[in-house]
Amino acid sequence: MRPIMLTPRLLALSRQVPRGARFADVGTDHARLPVWLLEQGVIEQAIATDLREGPLQRARQTAARHGLTERISFRLGDGLAPVRPEEADVIAIAGMGGETIASILETAAWTREGEHTFLLQPMTSVPDLRLWLAGHGFSIQREELIREGETLYHTMQARPGPMSALSPGEAWAGRQYRGMDSPWRTEYLTLLLNRTSRALEGLRRSTKPGDAGRLEELTERYADLARMKEEWDKWQR
Repeated sequence: MRPIMLTPRLLALSRQVPRGARFADVGTDHARLPVWLLEQGVIEQAIATDLREGPLQRARQTAARHGLTERISFRLGDGLAPVRPEEADVIAIAGMGGETIASILETAAWTREGEHTFLLQPMTSVPDLRLWLAGHGFSIQREELIREGETLYHTMQARPGPMSALSPGEAWAGRQYRGMDSPWRTEYLTLLLNRTSRALEGLRRSTKPGDAGRLEELTERYADLARMKEEWDKWQR
C-alpha cells in the first residue's frame, strides 16, 4: 500500500503538528490526516472522532488499508465530547464552518485552560471565528493561507490566552507582520477589498434605514483593509 497523499489544505495542518504530539482529529471523515502523521512518524497514536457513524466507518477503512487500526482510537460523538483533556495536546478541527468550530470549543470548557494547541481550518464564517476566539479566551498564534484549486483556505493555530482586539480589517484578513511568509496574501487582500467595495456601492444606493450602521461598518473595514494592503505591499518591496 502506497503512503497516503494529502491535499494542500491538509498538508498545511500536518506541518503544524510537532513530532511526538498527542493528536486528536475532530470531524476526521476519512482519517487521512492522522494516517499520514502516523505513516510519516510524526505521532505514535491518534484519536479520530466524528459525529456520524458513516464517516467514522470510512476512517476505520482508511486505517485498515494502511495497517494502522491499532494505533487510532475511533470515537463517535459530537465535537470534543469523546476526548478527555489529558488525552491530546494538539487538536485539529477542520472541514466545517467557523460557527460550528466556535460551538465545539465553547461546549468544551477545558479548551480555555491548559496548554492545548488547536489547529482550526474553517470553511466559512472565518471573520466570525477570529472574533469569537479573541473574545472567548483564545489567542491566535499564527495563520496560513493555502490555495487548493481555485479556493483559498485559512489555517489558524490557537491556544488559550489573552489576545488584543482585532481591528476591522484584521477581523477579515487576519493579522500580518513584516517577514510573514504568505504568497497568497496580496491576492487575498485585493479580493477582500473588491468584495467590500462592491458591498459599499450597494449600501450607498440603499434607502433602508437599517443600512446606515452597516454602511459605517463597511467603510471602516474598507479603510483598514486598504491600510493593510498598502503596508503589505511596502513590505514586499
